Amino acid sequence: MAVADDEEEEVVSPPLSCLLLQESELNTDPPPSLEGVEEILGYKFKNPNLLEEAFTHASFYYPVKPSSSYARLEYMGDSVLHLLISTELFFLYPDLSSGALTRLRAANVDNHKLARVAIKLGLHHFLRHKAAHIQEQIREFSEAILEYPVHSNGLVDTPKFLANIVESTIGAVFIHSNTSVDTVWKVFKGLLEPMISLETLGMHPVTELLEFCQKNHLKIRYDKDEWEENTKIDVFVEEQLVGTSTYGLKKEIAQNRAAKAALDNIKRKLVEGNTTAIFDILL
Repeated sequence: MAVADDEEEEVVSPPLSCLLLQESELNTDPPPSLEGVEEILGYKFKNPNLLEEAFTHASFYYPVKPSSSYARLEYMGDSVLHLLISTELFFLYPDLSSGALTRLRAANVDNHKLARVAIKLGLHHFLRHKAAHIQEQIREFSEAILEYPVHSNGLVDTPKFLANIVESTIGAVFIHSNTSVDTVWKVFKGLLEPMISLETLGMHPVTELLEFCQKNHLKIRYDKDEWEENTKIDVFVEEQLVGTSTYGLKKEIAQNRAAKAALDNIKRKLVEGNTTAIFDILL
């Protein structure tokens, strides 16, 4: 929920999401204890119901479906986090323009950044759910981010529920502390490290390729017609194929990776050709 490309949480209905699970698993597996979350946070909840709600996925029901999931606390935590990061960056970079501050804030509150926080802290171990696909998504994401120490800039498919539980936990602390933003920041400032700074802020490959082409007065085109059939997206610059990628789960990720492949290809050819004339390498 942090940035524009993050839409509403995918709500998985229990019967559909649990088709691959045995009936005994649905009825007998107890939810994980949340005492470990309090140890991670260094914060004690007098009202455990708030913390339980913060870690309850929409698919969860044990032994009966709870009245609410983490959605409302996520909504609150998202707003509080935006305020806290905005404030931190405002005073950290007193001479930075509003546009640059906005880009820095977006990088520090987007789903990918927060999902990395969830994995780093081990919060995913406490998620209360009955969705068959969640554990596999966690494993794939945990392995994928090893290639990107700070941020993947759109190259890794991020499970939104990981970011959600960070935001919902922030929301839970905010509500439990009588809406004290100071308390929330005291609890979470260190946990959100490393913060993305001006030095570590990367650029989204689609944006970088577009700016490159605009600077050099080049026409760029993405061919997405074959994605439905073979999950492939091609990138053409001046009608020359410069990058391609295949990824079946999300068209957006395939496009991002195709743009990254195009950038890498163009940069490599510029180095090999010992020239700055982009038209030369497109011939």
